[in-house]
Amino acid sequence: MTGVLDAHVHFWDPRRLRYPWLDGITELNRPFTPGDFPGRPRSDVIVVEAGRVPADAAGEIVWLREQARRQPWIRGIVAHVDVESPAATSRFVAGYGADPFVAGVRRNVQDEAPGFLLSSGFRAGVRLLGEAGLPFDACVRAHQLPELTELAAACPGTTIVLDHLGKPSPGGPGYERWRRDLRRLARHAGVRCKLSGLATETTPGTARPVVVDAVREALDTFGPGRCLYGSDWPVMTLATDHEAWLDVVHDALAAHPATAVDAVFHDNAARTYRTS
Repeated sequence: MTGVLDAHVHFWDPRRLRYPWLDGITELNRPFTPGDFPGRPRSDVIVVEAGRVPADAAGEIVWLREQARRQPWIRGIVAHVDVESPAATSRFVAGYGADPFVAGVRRNVQDEAPGFLLSSGFRAGVRLLGEAGLPFDACVRAHQLPELTELAAACPGTTIVLDHLGKPSPGGPGYERWRRDLRRLARHAGVRCKLSGLATETTPGTARPVVVDAVREALDTFGPGRCLYGSDWPVMTLATDHEAWLDVVHDALAAHPATAVDAVFHDNAARTYRTS
């Protein structure tokens, strides 16, 4: 296998920027910086915005660029933009669209009200990203997959990356609905799926093969040419460790050839996020 390009890692420092969501999570409410990342030297990384206050979005890019100058294995950032505002998206594209370090955009919508992804402003913003060649990371919960499918249909020129398989609970309530909705979403060729973030959605005590089967379901649905490995470190540490999740994804790929393994663990992320 070629080296790993981990498509979903977070770094943060609450001493530098404000992350309101960390206030209630003692285990995570401290700095997690490149020196702490357990995936080295095997993995290079794409860093995904970490939920700092929206006003600090530009500051997050500045801080992570500083980290990347010292740690060149940080290959890019998926940055926050208020995508529901076409004006804000246009300003972002003008400022960062040609910046090789800015690999994509995420607007975390998992806690937004029903219909948020269907608004005309949000669709316009996602289309603008596609015109600039920037992929859009969609962090949604399983019940939002139908809305995301409508968004994908309305924005065929934009690559949409589904974070965390759409956050199902493997073997739990709503799992069969997630499988059906995932298949509908996968019909849109511009959608990719990150094999990440599942451990924290899984009910404690769930048998490991159930989790492996969920990852395998996403692989079968999208095909290995449209799936990207991501650790979701350090959020994943609430439920598992870095090596354990890597092994889950390897197990799900056991029946696939080496070329597919390389695609999932490296090549698809390099292509999606415009990094070699």
